[in-house]
Amino acid sequence: MITTEFLPGSPCWLDLGTPDLRKATAFYGEVFDWTTEPFGGQESGGYTLCRRDGKVAAAIGPSPEEGARAAWTVYFHTPDAEATARAVREAGGEVRVPPSPVGGDNGWHAQLTDPQGGRFAVWQPGTYPGLEVADGPGSLGWTELFTTDTAAAQRFYGTVFGWTTQDIPLPGGDTGTYTLVTPRGAGPERMQGGIMQLPASALAETGGAAYWHPVFGSADCDATIAAITARGGAVRMGPEDAEGVGRLAVCTDPAGAEFVALTPAEES
Repeated sequence: MITTEFLPGSPCWLDLGTPDLRKATAFYGEVFDWTTEPFGGQESGGYTLCRRDGKVAAAIGPSPEEGARAAWTVYFHTPDAEATARAVREAGGEVRVPPSPVGGDNGWHAQLTDPQGGRFAVWQPGTYPGLEVADGPGSLGWTELFTTDTAAAQRFYGTVFGWTTQDIPLPGGDTGTYTLVTPRGAGPERMQGGIMQLPASALAETGGAAYWHPVFGSADCDATIAAITARGGAVRMGPEDAEGVGRLAVCTDPAGAEFVALTPAEES
């Protein structure tokens, strides 16, 4: 599971880049019961922190790159952003934004792309470690990569972060496999995400490029879906019950950014 005790290569932050900041903060505030505030006291219209029960669960800001589609970016913890950026280049990825300081001594970030086009980021903490809440309603509980080449993704992220991966059959009797991801040296209790292979035709909105999306916890998946659709979002898949996983739906916000709402299965 995802926690706020960050390990190298574990998810530690996520933010949404969107063309309409005001609309996005209103939407997610209603859907996940988030309150928002400007980061570092910036004026309205800038990078915005989203809190769940007073703890930072995510952030929302203007689209960082001109013409970019609305999308969530997952950040992975690193003790050395420069070294990680070098590892990305050496493994065939791209450094879109080189390691840069954020807010003085808050930390360093870099914006990166894997060889199949999947965009992600890393965070090297200074005084600001990262998310303050995870693995609960309205917070990050899982990360998922859709890609055209699972084997290549495993090699790339294994080289960059040292992730441990395990292939399992897709639930429900579907053909194919799903790859589980765990930080290097961690046990199964720290499993943090999955990788799923899809044909390029199923990734039409990204032109066949891989992409990451976050999975947010929900106390009631169907109630969350009702809130999403009532506020201009949409459901792309589901809701459905996945054996051993829970009740989930793949959704989009009003600008088209994709995420998953999941009510986890009760532990037996």
